[in-house]
Amino acid sequence: MSTVQLWTGRETRALRGALRLSVRAFAEHLGVAPRTVSKWERLGETTRPYPDTQAILDTALQRATPEAQARFQILLAGTPYAPPLPRQAPSVWDFETWADDLERAVIALSRQDFTTSTMLTGRWLARFPAGQLDARGLYLHARSLTLLGDAHRDQGKLRGPQSAMSSYRRALSLYGELDIPRRVAQIELSLTVVSEMGGELQAAARDYARLATDERLSDRDRARSRLWIGTALSKDGEHAHATSVMSEAAREFDDLGEADDWSVAHQKLALAHRGAGNLTEAQRLITIAGASGTTGTPMQKVRLSTAQAHILLSDTGTRAQGLALLDETARLALDSGLSHQLRSIESIRVDVLAEAR
Repeated sequence: MSTVQLWTGRETRALRGALRLSVRAFAEHLGVAPRTVSKWERLGETTRPYPDTQAILDTALQRATPEAQARFQILLAGTPYAPPLPRQAPSVWDFETWADDLERAVIALSRQDFTTSTMLTGRWLARFPAGQLDARGLYLHARSLTLLGDAHRDQGKLRGPQSAMSSYRRALSLYGELDIPRRVAQIELSLTVVSEMGGELQAAARDYARLATDERLSDRDRARSRLWIGTALSKDGEHAHATSVMSEAAREFDDLGEADDWSVAHQKLALAHRGAGNLTEAQRLITIAGASGTTGTPMQKVRLSTAQAHILLSDTGTRAQGLALLDETARLALDSGLSHQLRSIESIRVDVLAEAR
C-alpha cells in the first residue's frame, strides 16, 4: 500500500493526477476549498498542509484503487514538481456560443423541455471544467450549473450527485469565488426551495424569512421569499400565520406590477384557506388565480389544476369533479416529466381516499 511520510504540494498534485480529478473535483473529494488545492500545487514542496489535512490526504490515498495508487507512485517518482499551467479560457467564439446556448436553455426550461435544456448546459460543463476557466468562463459555468439545478428541481431530482442540490451548491461556490453577491443570494433562495420541497418546512420558513429582507435580492425576489414563507408554514399546518404572510406578499406583487406572481400568491392563499377549512374563501381565491394568471406551460397548468382539484376534493359535493380533474392533471404531469408534482398529486389522492373510508 502506498504511504506518504509528509505531504507537501508536490505529493498532493501527484495524488490529484493519480485520481484523475480536476482541481475542483479533488477539493470536493477532500472537503477543502479549490483555492487551497491551487495554493498547494503552486507552492509545491515549500508548503505543507495542516496536520488534520495530512490525515485526510492519507485516507484519500489509502482508499484509492490499486491502479490509482500505482499511478501515484509513478507520478511521484518520475515527475519533478512543476507549477500548473495557467487557466485556459474558451475562445471568443466559444464564449458567444456558450452564452447563446444558455439563452436557448432558459427557453427550453420555461417549456419544461428538460431534455434540450439539460443537453445545452451539460455539454459545456463537460467540455470546460471549472478548473480550466478564467473569470468569464467561471461565470458561464456557474450559470450552466444553475440552469441544470433548475431542471433537476422541476423534475423532482432533489438530492444526490446528479441533483438540484448538488448543482446549486457547486454554482454557489463559483459565485462566491467570483464575488457576485446577487447571484449568491439567488442560489441561497433556490437551495431553500429545494429544502422546502424535501419536507424541511420550518428550516425553509426561517431561511425564507431571512431572504425576504436580504438587500442582495431584487424587490421581486424578496417578495417571492415572503410568499414562500407562507407556503412552508401552510404545508406545516400553520394556516393562519401563512395567510397573513402571503397576503402581504400579494400586496407587494401588486405594488411591483408583477401580475403572474400576484396570481400565484392567490393560488397559494387559496390552499392555505382550504387547509384552515374556509372552502368558500378558498374557491373565491382560486377562481381569481385562474382568471388572472398565465397557464401557458405544463408546470403552470399542473400547479393551478392541482390546487383547484385539492379544493374541490375538500367538499363532498364536488369530490367527483375534483377526482376527475386530479386524474387529468396527473396525466399532464406524467407526460411533462414533472415527477415532484406527480408525487404531490398522488399524495393528495391517498389523503382523499383515506378520508372517504
